[in-house]
Amino acid sequence: MRLQGNKILITGATSGIGEALLDKFLSLDNHIIAVGRNAKKLDELTKRDERIIPFPCDLSKNEELKILASFIEERHPDTNILINNAGIQLNYPIIKGAEQLNNIDLEIAVNLTAPIKLTTLLLPILERNENSAIVTISSGLALVPKKQAPVYCGTKAGIHIFSKSLRFQLEHAKTKVFEIIPPLVDTHMTAGRGKNKLSPEALVEEFIRAFGKDNYEVSISKVKLLKIINRLWPAMADRIMKDGG
Repeated sequence: MRLQGNKILITGATSGIGEALLDKFLSLDNHIIAVGRNAKKLDELTKRDERIIPFPCDLSKNEELKILASFIEERHPDTNILINNAGIQLNYPIIKGAEQLNNIDLEIAVNLTAPIKLTTLLLPILERNENSAIVTISSGLALVPKKQAPVYCGTKAGIHIFSKSLRFQLEHAKTKVFEIIPPLVDTHMTAGRGKNKLSPEALVEEFIRAFGKDNYEVSISKVKLLKIINRLWPAMADRIMKDGG
């Protein structure tokens, strides 16, 4: 992949991994379409660099996804990279029953169906452009889950398999499919959870090296070791990750 001269749409661009990706790609001389729910944070981003194009959007809503896709088609048809970064993790006990249905709907919508739908809507645009790519962000929890967040783990496992299957489907197309598989990263979402977290900036630096070399499935930091343990000693991997690693 060419790392400069792209127009990149990043969801969840106002904080955490998304903001770190935005900063890194700006430093490599790219234009960024920054998508997020918080209009105020988006406005603050645009004050930092004129190459940032803000677009407020609630990805859990079909109509807003369609409006975003129309905006790209009409105003930015040269968009060539989509990064599906936005995600939420709501740790809750399934045993509480019906009161969790709204949480379940929201987590699945944001983490799983929104990236799939946005990819579907934007793929025809990406295919018209050179150096095109789709990047999804799953999790080490897609490989070995933790007990506190079964729905989150399930959505990330879904994104992992979706990315792999889509890569097969686009084998002879122009658009390349990448997946970032992070460990626990130090973001607002993980506040108060776990320790020895990786910084978003360190994750992005590792991803950029792999992205430039067309390494499609990018296991970040400790996830490399987790994969080995899970392959050789799956019961040990379960013990390690059961309570959040």
